[in-house]
Amino acid sequence: MTVLVTGGAGYIGSHMVWELLDAGDSVVVLDRLSTGFEWAVAPEAKLVVGDVADKELVGSIIRDNHVDAIIHFAGSIVVPESVADPLGYYENNTCKTRTLIETAVREGVPHFIFSSTAAVYGGAGLEPVREDARLAPESPYGLSKLMSEWMLRDAAIAYGLHYTALRYFNVAGADPKGRTGQSTPGATHLIKVACETALGKRPFMQVFGTDYPTPDGTCMRDYIHVSDLAAAHRLALERLRAGGTSLVANCGYSHGYSVLEVIDSVRRVFGHDFDVRMGERRPGDAAAVVANSELARRELGWTPQRDDLDLIVANALAWERILTGKNSARA
Repeated sequence: MTVLVTGGAGYIGSHMVWELLDAGDSVVVLDRLSTGFEWAVAPEAKLVVGDVADKELVGSIIRDNHVDAIIHFAGSIVVPESVADPLGYYENNTCKTRTLIETAVREGVPHFIFSSTAAVYGGAGLEPVREDARLAPESPYGLSKLMSEWMLRDAAIAYGLHYTALRYFNVAGADPKGRTGQSTPGATHLIKVACETALGKRPFMQVFGTDYPTPDGTCMRDYIHVSDLAAAHRLALERLRAGGTSLVANCGYSHGYSVLEVIDSVRRVFGHDFDVRMGERRPGDAAAVVANSELARRELGWTPQRDDLDLIVANALAWERILTGKNSARA
């Protein structure tokens, strides 16, 4: 059988493809290449360029490749952008996910894994947040993902679809083997921005808000290595294939770092200082969100292997250097 990975040419999706191939699965990628890259897709995977909302295309991919599972990453992910363009986010993240679920049900795909987010919790505070915490998204991005979770829940009840929604926290780092990493121009991920600034790809970076109710006044997040996250998805797939019931689970390390602590890590690993400027808060940013990941560890048998901020930063810096070579070769 084959796994269909939507958004498999993007950051997390491309790591997922390698994780599946390394485990012996056959993989087909569906990506419209709006933010992803053809070169980021592992050569052993089949790439189809198209949209997840194209019912006929997705249906033919499922039938032609004997797809038994969909891992859905395709979507928009920038919180401030979602505040400025909520309808665009509801279209791309919610409406298109609804169409993809419909196609999966129609074609008899039994297993569906959804890329959700900690943004469904809103500002959860400094204590690790459990899956049964109050759901209060503070941005259209978070709400667009939560509505997709609700659709999966209802589809599972009505049609027998078995799903896993993984709510992950701040994904960072890159493949330790240097095969892929975060490559999107103008990305807003903190660790990538800091690494780009350290390497001179940006003249400076900005800290958005220094007056939050946190120990140093900057936002706190639970940073998870992208390879550990991909492993959690693989384990979720194994669990579903073995007859596991539907599940919603957090993926994080259960402790957080502030923006300033992350910047200090990049300075430490890089070995030099770089220009950091303080600015105003951004709309939609929560003060602190940290995962309680006990459920994922228990149900998936997930044991993170890369829970080390300096290691995450080192892998991210290594990828930025590789990416510089790739961009130079294409220029």
